[in-house]
Amino acid sequence: MSPIRLPHTLRMLPALAAGIIVGCGGEKGPTQPTTLSFAAVSAGLNHTCGVTAAGAAYCWGDNSYGQLGDGTTTTRWSPVLVAGGVSFAAVSASGGHTCGVTTAGAAYCWGDNSYGQLGDGTTTNRLIPGLVAGGVSFAAVSASGGHTCGVTTAGAAYCWGANGTGQLGDGTTTTRLSPVLVVGGVSFAAVSASGGHTCGVTAAGAAYCWGFNSFGELGDGTTTDPRLSPVLVAGGVSFTAVSVGDYHTCGVTVAGAAYCWGYNQSGQLGNMTTTTRLSPALVAGGVSFAAVSAGGNHTCGVTAAGAAYCWGDNGHGELGNGDQNNRGSPGMVAGGLSFTGVSAGASHTCGVTASGAAYCWGYNGYGELGDGTTINWVTPVHVVQ
Repeated sequence: MSPIRLPHTLRMLPALAAGIIVGCGGEKGPTQPTTLSFAAVSAGLNHTCGVTAAGAAYCWGDNSYGQLGDGTTTTRWSPVLVAGGVSFAAVSASGGHTCGVTTAGAAYCWGDNSYGQLGDGTTTNRLIPGLVAGGVSFAAVSASGGHTCGVTTAGAAYCWGANGTGQLGDGTTTTRLSPVLVVGGVSFAAVSASGGHTCGVTAAGAAYCWGFNSFGELGDGTTTDPRLSPVLVAGGVSFTAVSVGDYHTCGVTVAGAAYCWGYNQSGQLGNMTTTTRLSPALVAGGVSFAAVSAGGNHTCGVTAAGAAYCWGDNGHGELGNGDQNNRGSPGMVAGGLSFTGVSAGASHTCGVTASGAAYCWGYNGYGELGDGTTINWVTPVHVVQ
């Protein structure tokens, strides 16, 4: 079995067994205010990255493969500037690598490149951003465990890296060291990549997925595995966006309804069951979401008013509600913060406020919460410089 098909086995790290302290809801985390103002953050496996309004990228957490992009392999407990002087519009953190896109459409990646997920035509790790080969101009990119995907302003989707489960969508299972076009002629508005599968949504709201499907994460009503090219998600739901987790996928409609499908052992589908679903199931609770983010075995969403909710696995406090109990439906993140966006990672979650302050919660064994410690926190703590 391909190691990148089971990223959650790496993600469920024994923090408590290792003696890491868990910050409880009644305790106060670090109060040092951040001096960085973020436009957005992206939570990965054991690291997190963010981009400022001025285009500077910062990363923190595990740096074993150079995924922080600071020219070293030194793990960092607080943000460090990504080297190279590139101005990014957005960044995407994954397992052992990170990618970003500039306002001009150039894509850069750094970190682990074992499967060619950096897209530079090699399998050489990079400690600072390297330009993705092929000359494609991207509107956005999404980094996963062993592969990366992007979409152009014209709607063409490209993927590169590991392809053992067809997650590149090019009709093969051949690993690619540079971008290849996703087949099928679908025009995408956005794409989202995870360990073994990828999904995208069209401007008209149709969702398509491809790759690993043993748990129904492609949402086509089957467990036919793998799918080497895009298949339509069943159910006739019109989505504005989709987000791919380890073995589940979620999407949100224009009316704010959230749907999830796939693996559900921890309640990450949010429908008050632990039953795997092969097609979209409505998230319970009646919350109207502006966006959702699928993580390892949990999911989070944010409302138009800025309230954050999470559900699913909570073994490390990644739901941010002050305890470590799993939830089968959305529960509000504690602390009364108003977020413009949230990003669910492996076993941690991060969000950014309208003022640009970044907060994270959950597993912190590698400093991925960015608060200068390796203490797990079950409620949001400030990311500090």
